[in-house]
Amino acid sequence: MKNKVILSIFLAVATLLSSCRKEFVIPRASGRPYEVMVVMTDKDWQGVQGRALFTVLDTDIPGLPQPERSFHISQVEPKRFDQILNIFRNIIIVDINKQIYTKTTMKFTRDKYAMDQIVLTIQSPTPEIFADFCFEHGQEIIDFLTKMEMNRLVKELKDKHSKITAQLAHEIFDCEFHAPDEIKSYKRGDHFFWTSSNGSSAMVNICMYSYPYEGPSTFNKQYVLSKRDSVMAANIPGTLPTMHMATDTLCTQVKPIVVHNQYALEARGLWYMENDGMGGPFVSHSRVDTTRNIVIVVEGFVFAPEKMKRGLMRRLEGSLYTLNLPDEKTSPIVTTLEEVAVTAEDRRAARQLK
Repeated sequence: MKNKVILSIFLAVATLLSSCRKEFVIPRASGRPYEVMVVMTDKDWQGVQGRALFTVLDTDIPGLPQPERSFHISQVEPKRFDQILNIFRNIIIVDINKQIYTKTTMKFTRDKYAMDQIVLTIQSPTPEIFADFCFEHGQEIIDFLTKMEMNRLVKELKDKHSKITAQLAHEIFDCEFHAPDEIKSYKRGDHFFWTSSNGSSAMVNICMYSYPYEGPSTFNKQYVLSKRDSVMAANIPGTLPTMHMATDTLCTQVKPIVVHNQYALEARGLWYMENDGMGGPFVSHSRVDTTRNIVIVVEGFVFAPEKMKRGLMRRLEGSLYTLNLPDEKTSPIVTTLEEVAVTAEDRRAARQLK
């Protein structure tokens, strides 16, 4: 009997140690959001191939009032890419070898060395072909890395988000929505709410509103921004009767996107307070609730005159993807590289088919 007890204890401890080992085999990825590490020799980094990749990654974020880079970029020699550096959150590995490769290809791996990690590998035969590939696919590379960061934020917001914003989205629009948890204050209106962090030096805001869907003509720049201006003028006034929020239409762009496998229209640009000195960036998604035949708009905007706005806006933009219309479930923003042409030859072939 005593031996059986000892054996049971031994098995329990062994199981516990085994589960602990599994949990700690892969560490959590290090680094801050939107940091990218490029694994490439110093010589290649200074060559045409490295300059091409750096130029692509070093672009400005659209829709901000001042230039702010898309990523913080670092580079490391392959021989220094060890167990300390390989747990970085976003890694691009460049492999150029004409003896092995006949064309440029790009693929990615999740959680290769660490949890919540993305490793993007680009293989090419020559520096010149690699450089051409970077310039041709630069926006896809940026979009892919950005969307992967958005996916991480969506997961974080599921566990830690603004309770008041979630409650208002449910009560007014029967939708699920997760905004950053620092947002506490709110204002309700007719088919409208506005929630805000009310910070002293940086204020992040979420608005949601709806209006009737009138067919495909609803989704164009003039119509969408006209609706925005009318809603904001009615619900976000200034300190004087002559003041209200408006859109800088010349600095605002709209484009179709896909959210949860459904059509949406993204608007990104600048807002300002009419007859006042306030202003800043905003981004919005307009989506159709086909059950109720209405357009639901969710928007994030920032007022932070003394701060850089990249991080603030990206947190708000990521939260827009958490909006679930009735009977809809949240899905990752991007799960594959289908949006990225795998080879330059594929892209040229696609153009020829159009």
